[in-house]
Amino acid sequence: MQLSDLYKIYLEFPSIQTDTRKVQKGDLFFALKGPNFNGNLFAKQALEKGAAYAVVDEAIDDITGRLIFVEDVLTSLQELARYHRETFSIPFIAITGSNGKTTTKELVSAVLSTHFKTATTEGNLNNHIGVPLTILKIKRDTEIAVIEMGANHQKEIESYCNYAEPTHGIIANCGKAHLEGFGGVEGVKKGKGELYDYIKAHDGMVFLFNDYEYLNEMSKGISNRFEYSTGNGDTVGNLERSESFLSVSITKGLEPVTIHTSLVGDYNLPNVLCAVAIGIYFKVPQEKIVAALENYQPTNSRSQLMQLGSNHIILDAYNANPTSMKAAIENFAKMQVTKKVLMLGGMMELGSESREEHEGIVALIKSYTWDAVVLVGGDFGKINQEFTYLPNSEEARTWFHQQGFQDTYLLVKGSRSMQMEKIIQ
Repeated sequence: MQLSDLYKIYLEFPSIQTDTRKVQKGDLFFALKGPNFNGNLFAKQALEKGAAYAVVDEAIDDITGRLIFVEDVLTSLQELARYHRETFSIPFIAITGSNGKTTTKELVSAVLSTHFKTATTEGNLNNHIGVPLTILKIKRDTEIAVIEMGANHQKEIESYCNYAEPTHGIIANCGKAHLEGFGGVEGVKKGKGELYDYIKAHDGMVFLFNDYEYLNEMSKGISNRFEYSTGNGDTVGNLERSESFLSVSITKGLEPVTIHTSLVGDYNLPNVLCAVAIGIYFKVPQEKIVAALENYQPTNSRSQLMQLGSNHIILDAYNANPTSMKAAIENFAKMQVTKKVLMLGGMMELGSESREEHEGIVALIKSYTWDAVVLVGGDFGKINQEFTYLPNSEEARTWFHQQGFQDTYLLVKGSRSMQMEKIIQ
């Protein structure tokens, strides 16, 4: 089938599903394949559940006339997304980074949506499937789109740009994340820098946190930029307070104002400044910018401050890498509270550097005083250390409930696969 013909079908049935469990009447089902699944095997089931059509790439008896045969389903999904993208002339803002990109995306979207019809990545749908699905959910009346791009190897961001075609770009930071796939920190910069490469080649614009010298270096040659900073730039702001929640004073770009957020950790300062800068650039009124950031509530186990009985828990269990782990520990160490407990899960996808990075985190922990430290799973179990070690979050949960903590602050953090949120369930 020609792409233009598939697009006509999409316009008639714009709700796309890739999971038969979620199929509803009138959906367009794409039979994706992966190492452990084959959507082609469920195409007929999708039709039986009410899907208007099923897009497949394997030979299947078609007695319904509602199977659409393509060479490769994933490629067709991505090409369809590009076809849809090219029908828009609105700003497409792409956001990537090693840490905080989802929070940045949420804050930027919160600000923009107060003034514009804004489409944004839902949850963490930021990969080779999530990005095209996000694009295909953008409706005709949308005024600005915000697309989050995650990556764990080089050329991945480049591939997303080919069908998202961003007009504006943000690299939140480049840290020690997915080192195994990127091949080290320099590989991370090269991979994330693919967004800058696209922006430069297409005369786009970047929003740049110029406190990070490496971002200045990476963005050389991009003339269209809007800078935010703690020192100088188009938008300037600084940390007012970070305990228990982050407050940021804006001294340039807006009339002087302090924004009181519900975010935990001074490491969220650049994320807030980014959202302020984008709001200023797109002429969102100051009162809307401030209200959006003050009303934003973190979810999905990202720097959430929760209360459990008399205890306060900083739940940051969505992901972890050496950079984000270090920032979270140092921020927690600064908090002026009586009792502090660390419960940290292993960090994944670090390749040959994993053991050394876990040893570095243990050394950092030792430089502070804690009431208790529990290390859970991963390569924490392969190194010499003096703290309590437990193999998984289930045993950590048992340990936690046996302690009977009162009036205690706990930092619970780890990579997604460690499921550290189970500790407080």
